[in-house]
Amino acid sequence: MSRIGKLPIPLPEKVEISVASDNTVTVKGPKGSLSRKVDPDMSVSVENGEMIVARPTEQKRHKAMHGLYRALLNNMVTGVSKGFVREMEIIGVGFRVENQGNLVTFMLGYSHPVMFAVPDEIKITTGAEKGSAPFIRLEGIDNELLGQVCAKIRAFRKPEPYKGKGIIFKGEKIRRKAGKTAGSK
Repeated sequence: MSRIGKLPIPLPEKVEISVASDNTVTVKGPKGSLSRKVDPDMSVSVENGEMIVARPTEQKRHKAMHGLYRALLNNMVTGVSKGFVREMEIIGVGFRVENQGNLVTFMLGYSHPVMFAVPDEIKITTGAEKGSAPFIRLEGIDNELLGQVCAKIRAFRKPEPYKGKGIIFKGEKIRRKAGKTAGSK
């Protein structure tokens, strides 16, 4: 039995769930509304302030879908009640970031600035304190979209292992490698 799938999803106050006839689950909360179409084989029900995802059989496919949809629905409930936050840092001499609304401009050591338009569903904040690295703070209710945006931003300058320069998540440790050493003959 799926350990994740069998756990009920507790529903916080002010969060409303509706399941349509085509198995589309809509979650509404104080931060917004999200909806997702669930596989027709899975059944979603709300009982005693908890959402329960059930599978029809013990097939391998149904077991996989059970845990997957439970996790996705749990992220939707968390998103509309609390929201998600990701923080990133830009490490490197001369590397900068600034935003005007949802248009972000990165100066990452290339010959040109890199421009990136963040989706409207995500709120972005950039800046730099004196003596620390420039940072990017992303906030949103959709965990999947937030992860995709973070992956795209990180791909502009992945952290490299020799000098440690690049875009990293706050608190992330980069494994460093030793550089070349002069050989003796």
